[in-house]
Amino acid sequence: MTDHVWTYNTESGHLAGTDLTGWRVEAADGHIGKVDKHSDEVDDAYLVVDTGVWIFGKEVLIPASAVTRVDLEEHTVHLGLTKEQVKDAPEFHSDKHLADVQYREDLVAYYRIGGPF
Repeated sequence: MTDHVWTYNTESGHLAGTDLTGWRVEAADGHIGKVDKHSDEVDDAYLVVDTGVWIFGKEVLIPASAVTRVDLEEHTVHLGLTKEQVKDAPEFHSDKHLADVQYREDLVAYYRIGGPF
């Protein structure tokens, strides 16, 4: 993983400006949902993943550094996180969390403890 949680890993194959909305999202151990929103902003890149019926429609914010591979042909984003890590991540509500600094700090702490950061 990258040293910058909110930056895509250079080996991921992510191309800045690529619209990932609607792309399939795969955890390390299987399918978890689709990209609902994303950001390519420098030092503020992330995915908002809609987990659909998998965990009752919960959306989660995934820092860009969790992306291990972007498959441009299959329109699939692969994460270095397990289904369980995504399922247990703090829920995301755009109206409440998008600009919430504490929420972002909590996410970084969560992924550092339970994930690859």
